[in-house]
Amino acid sequence: MFVNNYKPNKTNTFFSNKRVAAFYNPLYFTRKELYKAIAQLAPALHGKVIDLGCGTKPYEHLFIHANEYIGLDIEQSGNKDTKSCVDVFYDGHTFPFENNSMDGVFSSETFEHIFNLEEIIKEINRVLKKEGLLLATCPFLWPEHEVPYDYARYTSFAMKNLLEKNGFEIITFEKTGNFFIGVLQMQALYLYFFINKIPLLSSLFFILFISPIFVFGGAINKILPKFMKRKDLYLNNVILAKKIS
Repeated sequence: MFVNNYKPNKTNTFFSNKRVAAFYNPLYFTRKELYKAIAQLAPALHGKVIDLGCGTKPYEHLFIHANEYIGLDIEQSGNKDTKSCVDVFYDGHTFPFENNSMDGVFSSETFEHIFNLEEIIKEINRVLKKEGLLLATCPFLWPEHEVPYDYARYTSFAMKNLLEKNGFEIITFEKTGNFFIGVLQMQALYLYFFINKIPLLSSLFFILFISPIFVFGGAINKILPKFMKRKDLYLNNVILAKKIS
């Protein structure tokens, strides 16, 4: 086990839900909806909480009832980012914590990077106390990223099955965004891939071509009838589950 004591400034506006981010963040819809869902559920976790795949711990401030917040990651990804806030590295298989020693585990946008996910879910179960909570998010609609360490996209049915057969009870399951928002987010990201290649004009082009997608698309989404907000295509899975066995 290697402990990293480096603690950079963890403020990152790209992970926030601020409306002004529509003018600079190409992931605006994804980050906005994810932040909202995590902010609503994070206060349920208390005591000793692990942040699995913590990165820069962008959501730590939302866990207002955690009296100990431990960033856990594999050494390979933890050393990749000099701004990372990893407290403890593990070997990709076994967490360096005792059985039934944690009150909560949080993991955001990490499950898709874990090739042996079922093994890790069993490990999460092992370190959690009885009725301890797991709050996890993972993308459903998203391009390949952090290649080559991008292994899967999970449907809601897959995530429920993986958790329930490994000793968890689903308390809350949310799909962020909807079909309409998902299509707009992908359109904005597609444009950004090209705009970002023009450094001197990228900010201006972003405001001219991408921000309107976020601003007007978000407004249209609010007035769309419910039957048009299909949930078979969506941005992220957000799960709150309790250890029952």
